[in-house]
Amino acid sequence: MKNYSLRTVVLVLLISICRTAVAQDIHFSQFYDLPMLRNPALAGIFNGNVRVTTAYRNQWQSLTVPFRTMALGLEIKKQVGRNSDDFISFGLQATHDQAGDARLSRTQVFPVLNYHKSLGGDKSSYLSAGFMAGPVMQQFDPTKLSFDDQYQNGAYSSSNPTRQTFTNTRLTYWDPAVGLSFSSTAGESTNYYIGVGLFHFTKPVVSFQPQQNISLLPKYAINAGVASRTSDVSTLVVYADYFRQGSSQMVQGGLMIRRDLNSTEDEPSTAISAGMFYRLNEALIPVVKLDYRSTSIGVTYDISMSKMAAAAQHRGGFELTLIYKGGKKYNPDTDAVRCPRFF
Repeated sequence: MKNYSLRTVVLVLLISICRTAVAQDIHFSQFYDLPMLRNPALAGIFNGNVRVTTAYRNQWQSLTVPFRTMALGLEIKKQVGRNSDDFISFGLQATHDQAGDARLSRTQVFPVLNYHKSLGGDKSSYLSAGFMAGPVMQQFDPTKLSFDDQYQNGAYSSSNPTRQTFTNTRLTYWDPAVGLSFSSTAGESTNYYIGVGLFHFTKPVVSFQPQQNISLLPKYAINAGVASRTSDVSTLVVYADYFRQGSSQMVQGGLMIRRDLNSTEDEPSTAISAGMFYRLNEALIPVVKLDYRSTSIGVTYDISMSKMAAAAQHRGGFELTLIYKGGKKYNPDTDAVRCPRFF
């Protein structure tokens, strides 16, 4: 009987995933703080004029090499003309992830542009159209893998020859996304938005071997968020997403209760938030978030509920976000106009 190493199994799994070419996009449990990964039309829908978001995720640490994912997002909002309520948001969404013994990695650098058209009236209602596109760089290291034909007389040696050859271990392709969103208010204490997005609509080829001609399938997204004041110091915040790519789908959502600890007109609010999110058939996700002046820190831990739970010894994924938001002091004209807002 042939002996297959765990590295070989990991490679087979990775190749199988790539062959389906679905459900391969990076996702974070604190998805609400990385809006451009949800929908480019959600860029700029927050309180303030500048937001910088960093995120780090460590998952499946008990399975060989952990899956590590990092993200950096930048959003800047600017008024369109002196007498207009319209805004543009522009920025950058960059991510890097590395998975498994083969060090399969992917780096994405996506510039983003989103135009917010004021619909007028007494409410701050906006229709936003966003576009995002950029290069994606993939690579893996075949020298980190071992194969069944490197076992001789039941013993493995990396110096033993293998029939497995790899003519290409690096790949770069361009990937676009578009989206629409509508944001508005309900009454005096509720803000909300809903959006739709489309990713990979050019079906970029993602195979390391050109003859395989494997393409990413288009991914469709529906997004929503609601923030409603429940008292002078408390706010209920709800987020939800639905993604469909080929025959695969992902549903995620949940809520947080935000409580202001200190809030004055001259000083930014200090607040703490806690809640629970759920990724369908995958994980239950408790979350804690602290806002202090212009900085926010969020922590989540995935409680795995998928078929991988036993193999992962029921260890989930740890995730940390650090966010900086610049307020109206960076744009003196902010008080003169309306703009899309959300926590």
